[in-house]
Amino acid sequence: MAPKRKREKGEKQRLTDAIVRRHPLPKHGKAITVDADVPGFGARVTANGARSFILRYTTRAGRERTYTIGDATVWRTTDARDKARELRREIEDGGDPLGDIEEERAAPTMLDLIDRFRAEHLPRKRPSTRDDYERTLRLHIVRHFGQHTKVADVRFEDVDALHRKVTAAGNPYQANRTIALLSKMFSLAQRWRMLDTNPCKGIERNTEYHRRRYLSGDELVRLTQALAKHPDQQVANAVRIMLLTGARRGEVLGMRWDDVKLGTGIWSKLPSSTKQKEHHQVPLSAPALQLLSEIDKRQRRAGKRPKFVFPSNGATGHYVEIKKSWRQITKAAGIEGLRIHDLRHSYASQLVSGGASLPLIGALLGHSNPATTARYAHLFHDPLRAATEKVGAVISAAGRPAMPPTPIRRGRRP
Repeated sequence: MAPKRKREKGEKQRLTDAIVRRHPLPKHGKAITVDADVPGFGARVTANGARSFILRYTTRAGRERTYTIGDATVWRTTDARDKARELRREIEDGGDPLGDIEEERAAPTMLDLIDRFRAEHLPRKRPSTRDDYERTLRLHIVRHFGQHTKVADVRFEDVDALHRKVTAAGNPYQANRTIALLSKMFSLAQRWRMLDTNPCKGIERNTEYHRRRYLSGDELVRLTQALAKHPDQQVANAVRIMLLTGARRGEVLGMRWDDVKLGTGIWSKLPSSTKQKEHHQVPLSAPALQLLSEIDKRQRRAGKRPKFVFPSNGATGHYVEIKKSWRQITKAAGIEGLRIHDLRHSYASQLVSGGASLPLIGALLGHSNPATTARYAHLFHDPLRAATEKVGAVISAAGRPAMPPTPIRRGRRP
């Protein structure tokens, strides 16, 4: 029997499980044994005893790469060789397996998208809107997608599942708001080249019914009485201004003295404080001017007049949220289900009762879209009925025969 030929150093050999398992450890660094069958395929062993299968290759751009197929204590040599052949075919077709992995690892996650959305988009929104968005992100979006889900991996069914989950929890309107926020985020993600299509497109939203709540005459009396007894009269005055102007909560709480002209009775709202982001001037009624004048006098008597009509020690310098006080006020007034925003609706209803037209109401409330004001059209039933009754009376009278003139009675001559 002929003796086995001694293998030259560096000579390739067909790898087997035994060869890989028995390969001596290098004193330092790593040692690689190259397979004789598949170009670039080999076994790597390190000084600390780690053994793995690898594939060395060169991309079309001339970049040399080393792809780790897997742990040699887990993979069989034949399976690793088959995987190497599969990778070689991909490389010959112009692929770059390791580059694909690196690109996948570097792909933006939902957490990356949320962070950029917070940094670049949220600062443009009003404080109340930012708070709503942050709440939706925290309670629904982050919990559903997690931090490591890739933006490009989100599909329609993932978004639809979130919408159905929030809906099933008894929050159909919040489910719609969540999808609207996600849709905006993914639209920005398209602009930022994080994904190609918006997975929110085609989500069927829940039917919404516009809530219309108006103060009755009795409720208005009880509310004013509760405001008079409330311990924080600064909050009470803010509510009174909302009642007298129909302005939004954020507009009133952020009202600046520089924007209020007590002499001319005009309140000039800055674009940054209005929902429509436009300059809005509104006339102030006599009761509103009287209340603001009283607030002004008290602040001047107390010392230096602050920048804001309703100042606070917070970061903004003015009141931002009065939910706790509002709950106390409505409880004291015995009024259930009344939101702060309903004061705005009640103001509009009073305008309608006074005969104001929809365009006039829209101008006073600062509506940029006529469709927003049109929601108050149903309140015109009583004024319209009164008007048509007047017309009916005139027409009916026109069809009657003329009545003879009443004779003038003259007294007897003496």
